[in-house]
Amino acid sequence: MAQALGADSLSRRHWQVLNTIALGARTPEEVDAALAPFVATEGSMATKVADLRARGWVAEDGELTEAGREAHVRVEQRVEAFRAVVTDGISDDDYRTTIRTLERCAANLEAR
Repeated sequence: MAQALGADSLSRRHWQVLNTIALGARTPEEVDAALAPFVATEGSMATKVADLRARGWVAEDGELTEAGREAHVRVEQRVEAFRAVVTDGISDDDYRTTIRTLERCAANLEAR
């Protein structure tokens, strides 16, 4: 995943913020609400939003710019290709079980 994101100098959180904005979040508060589990452990994603604005990918109104939409498509294609390699030979049911299990593990750690 680092290689897929690194071509655009993005962290995993940058990608999640970019994707969240592409899905309709318009303010840092909306991004934080959508990424609440990460905000709880890492703090607000406002700095990631600001970085994407500085790149010219997010406009002042919170929407992706043309460059932001192009970046989103480009990165999304690389992320999807990475996921296809990682999940090759894994059924949808097994994948969903794995994700639920990992989410539960993370929740158990947060509860401590």
